[in-house]
Amino acid sequence: MRKWLISLMALVGLAVGIIVSVPAAHAATPNYTITTDTTFPPFEFQTDGGKYRGIDMDMLKEISKRENFTYTLKPMSFNAGVQAVQAGQVDGIVAGMSITDERKSTFDFGTPYYKSGIVMAVSPKSDIKGLSDLKGKTVAAKTGSAGADYAREISKKYGFKVTFFNDSNTMYNDVAIGNTVAAFEDQPVMAYAIKQGTNLKIVTKPAKGNWYGFGVKKAANAELLKKFNAGYDKIVKDGTYDKIVKRYLGDGGYNYKKNAADQTADKTTIWDLVKENQSALLNGLVKTLELTMVGIILAAIWGIFLGILGVMPSKLARGLSTTIIYIFRGLPMLVLAFFIYIGIPNLTGQKIPAFTAGVITLILNEGAYIGAFVSGGFKSVAPGQLEAARSLGLPYGKAMRKVVMPQGVRLIIPSFINQFIITLKDTSILSAIGIIELTQTGTLIIARNLQGFRVWLMIAVLYLIVITLLTWLSNWVEKRIK
Repeated sequence: MRKWLISLMALVGLAVGIIVSVPAAHAATPNYTITTDTTFPPFEFQTDGGKYRGIDMDMLKEISKRENFTYTLKPMSFNAGVQAVQAGQVDGIVAGMSITDERKSTFDFGTPYYKSGIVMAVSPKSDIKGLSDLKGKTVAAKTGSAGADYAREISKKYGFKVTFFNDSNTMYNDVAIGNTVAAFEDQPVMAYAIKQGTNLKIVTKPAKGNWYGFGVKKAANAELLKKFNAGYDKIVKDGTYDKIVKRYLGDGGYNYKKNAADQTADKTTIWDLVKENQSALLNGLVKTLELTMVGIILAAIWGIFLGILGVMPSKLARGLSTTIIYIFRGLPMLVLAFFIYIGIPNLTGQKIPAFTAGVITLILNEGAYIGAFVSGGFKSVAPGQLEAARSLGLPYGKAMRKVVMPQGVRLIIPSFINQFIITLKDTSILSAIGIIELTQTGTLIIARNLQGFRVWLMIAVLYLIVITLLTWLSNWVEKRIK
């Protein structure tokens, strides 16, 4: 029994080690990891072909050419991106980030490159005409944005409450359906959204004008910041920057559709959306299945190990199993994901790839649930079975392997199937740390075309199809085993 446990622990250690270890690659030119919020058009968004475009994206591309460096984009929500920079997980952030005194305490900013202002938008049917009409009402803002800061700043003066969202599209829809009465957003972003079909109207003039800036962690990545400033100066002098801004905003009219190459036509059917985004949807689905398969296999190994510890004669082993299961079943999965991806690097200074952090999250969270029902399955086998085996002279370990475990495994097969499906759905939570799985793919598509209902319907159907197929497969396996 002891040898078997040691072998199992070694297997778990080897599997996690393979995932965590990331070979260092030698590059001829410096390569930086830069995060961006690709739900912030016209500054950053993802096209039908999966490419990242927008003012910030085109600017960064031109700067990297002139300053001879390469970069890897890491899309995630703005708030998560800010934390990733602070944790040292990424080298910089370009996401229409307003330069504020508070952010200057933790970030170093490059040369300011665009000045915006905050506007308030309401439903076209709304009676609200200005800030003075907000008393006693609730407004919407995007977490971590300048709009959110401005809304909080004036909330007491005008007597309203603020609720927060991680992306602009969800915020717009919340106002459109009447859950909140107004949204605070950067002027060009709000104007672009309305031009794309968002059913809102702007009722205030731009306020609290702030410059956007490229940010890095304070006192870190000075070379990257130097390259950005030098490259930005070059593209301003040769007129490239003005061409980029005009490409997306037009001559002050926010006419993004003037650029035919980047045009996103209004979709009339879901089938049109599927055809336009089939590559992105397929990639997102593949990433979801990868996370599910790797996560459930390693979580099963870890869970079985915890389950075995939970039925061992040793009080120490049982206590250890119970404690681990209690901790990781009690932690919300999103909190655990952020702790692993952002919290641990803050303490250790060692980067953890998003996919690796996601897999570890699944192992710890799903493994705890598996450990609980594995232990329960073994305990549900009649005690007389183990006693009879021991009375025949079998040692404890062999009696468990030959008599108790085979019966316990049959009892927990339905729970394994259920946990497999739960793991597939739980991968959607990992989009918060920048893994572009199926849910995050939907978010990126919506940021481009703002057709939330149709896109989420597509994503829901894909999840249901995959879960149905997995259920059929699992049921077939269950019947074969029994």
